Amino acid sequence: MNKKNFSKHNHHYHLWFPGLFNSTGGIECYSSLCLKAFESLYPDCAYDIVIKHDTDVPSKSPNLCFHTTGNWPLSLRTPILAAQMIGLGLWRRPKLIFSTHLNFSVIAYLLKRLIGIPYWVAAHGIEAWDIQNPNLKKALKNADLILAVSNYTRDRLLKEQNLQPDRVVVLPNTFTPNRFRIAPKPDYLLQRYGLNAQQPIILTVARLSQSEQYKGYNKILSVLPQIRQAIPNVHYVIVGKGTDRPAVEQLIAESKLQDCVTLTGYVPDEELGDYYNLCDLFAMPSRGEGFGIVYLEALACGKPTLAGNKDGSVDALCQGELGALIDPDDVEAIAEAIIQILQGKYPNPLIYQPEELRKRVIDKFGFERFQQRLNYYLEKQFSQT
Repeated sequence: MNKKNFSKHNHHYHLWFPGLFNSTGGIECYSSLCLKAFESLYPDCAYDIVIKHDTDVPSKSPNLCFHTTGNWPLSLRTPILAAQMIGLGLWRRPKLIFSTHLNFSVIAYLLKRLIGIPYWVAAHGIEAWDIQNPNLKKALKNADLILAVSNYTRDRLLKEQNLQPDRVVVLPNTFTPNRFRIAPKPDYLLQRYGLNAQQPIILTVARLSQSEQYKGYNKILSVLPQIRQAIPNVHYVIVGKGTDRPAVEQLIAESKLQDCVTLTGYVPDEELGDYYNLCDLFAMPSRGEGFGIVYLEALACGKPTLAGNKDGSVDALCQGELGALIDPDDVEAIAEAIIQILQGKYPNPLIYQPEELRKRVIDKFGFERFQQRLNYYLEKQFSQT
């Protein structure tokens, strides 16, 4: 079935998102690009977009109608959202429900049982692992398609939930390449943090939260004294805010690293690309990442990139083709790889070719490729109905 024949049927879709406009988290970015892909692929279709947490949404347009429960108190939001999803589903009877959060699949399953609407659900990372809730388990088993962002998340779902392999596919994360370009180290950031352009700078972008210590910034801090012995003027910049900041500051003080670590706190979206260009190495040796869009952003800026080898980061770095994959539990290996990379001695020569890194990450994970993959699964779904 080709796109032209498919789109002229003026199908109706329901897209269910946790947030879209009021947050810049990974799932919100993914949701935004999913909406863009649907609109681009099937501009003649109508879309009801149900959003849980946003407070302000655009007014209705000819083919887009937004519904949000974000203005309700948090304690009432979930039941009101469920009622809205059920009511709209029964009224509109969409061709497909597509949810970017697993928790919404429970309502989608109910609608499928009531009136036979097929549903897809995206699976990202920690929310998709070790699921115990029986209602959620049943909803996943009955989903028409689960779109995992990485092979790691897919493998865990298949193993833990005993799902049919043909119902769980990989739709890798995407990003917006024009926001992240190769550029010199920005003068204003060098001045802001008292750095010089020749200094080797390591960067991590992560929320500083106890629940996200798996990102590995503590591991880098723990080996920074060792890295300094080899590279005395090295500087480590951590972008992100969160409740773990006091503990991180304490660790920095105990290790006497105040002069070579900068905690930037919150950084506005429009400055993020400049921070990637500030660094000589993007390092986040995570051990619990569903995928890691930040790796794509760093690579699009042409930066050598280091990640853990035990989670979805493996997919983002294409099994090591695009960067360095290190055991995130081996601090010696992390230190050694960082030193090697910053000294220009890492054995993968591609990481020192900024233009080629950018080209490859866009080819593999750019929006066009994401849209092609989504279209493939949509056409497959509707050629069977």
